[in-house]
Amino acid sequence: MSRDRFGLSAALTTPFDAEMRIDVAKAVKHARHCLSSGCSSVTLFGTTGEGSSIGDEERGVVIQAFLDAGIEPKQIVVGVMANSYVDAAVQSRHALDAGCRGVLLAPPSYFKNVSDDGLFVWFSSVFAEIGSGARDIILYNIPSVTAVEISVDLVTRLREAFPKVVAGVKDSSGNWPFTEKLLAKHNDLAILIGDERSLSAGVRLGGQGAISGMANLYADRLLPMVDEGRDDPAMIEAVNELLKFPVTPAVKALVAYHAGDDGWRRARAPLQALSDLDYKRLTGIFDRLFVAAAA
Repeated sequence: MSRDRFGLSAALTTPFDAEMRIDVAKAVKHARHCLSSGCSSVTLFGTTGEGSSIGDEERGVVIQAFLDAGIEPKQIVVGVMANSYVDAAVQSRHALDAGCRGVLLAPPSYFKNVSDDGLFVWFSSVFAEIGSGARDIILYNIPSVTAVEISVDLVTRLREAFPKVVAGVKDSSGNWPFTEKLLAKHNDLAILIGDERSLSAGVRLGGQGAISGMANLYADRLLPMVDEGRDDPAMIEAVNELLKFPVTPAVKALVAYHAGDDGWRRARAPLQALSDLDYKRLTGIFDRLFVAAAA
């Protein structure tokens, strides 16, 4: 990953067909839409992309399909969420060997109450297993999902030990005091704000962009926040409303609504699509915020 400013990456949601197989052609089409809307990259297999539900073989098929479709490797970030450092390294190495822009690497999530020392060894083991090709790792701090916090001190230890490997941090903690501390200590890294409600403020303190689920839909609204640190109260209200629903199925519901394609609502077990009632409630809220307000 270039040390140039990161910009906006769509945390790409993953479409499934009626047999719950990945609809690769639809994924490529949606990625092209996000890129043409102003995103500098797309992130595959993140939280919004149901990455923990995507198998290794499927990952390879999707990445190759994106490359074959003419999406440049530098426009692809690959999410990795594995408990075994061996599996994490295999998935990371495949993405890096393909030339992808970087890897969004979450800590192991099965083990609870782990120490910084244990996490340091886990990440170190991933990097060692990747080998000499280890590069452009974005540490993924999302304790609401993993129940594991990547502390500011751990970031310091990892970047000091692996200065050519650790390129950034995606902070989806939703904890503004933590985000402030991270930016104050490490704003020479690509600090990416995962909570859109803190995005503008984070950019004004040196944040380099976002990997955003909302970028599946509203890249045009997010770009002024990412590029200029401009506040967008409607976006903050929209995220607050979205968080009242299961987040990944809610994003998929909005993509389905915008695309006029109900198939986008499908989510792979154990997640479930929003009910029809919640679908109507959510899309009605977003119409009020973004369609009626613009009329």
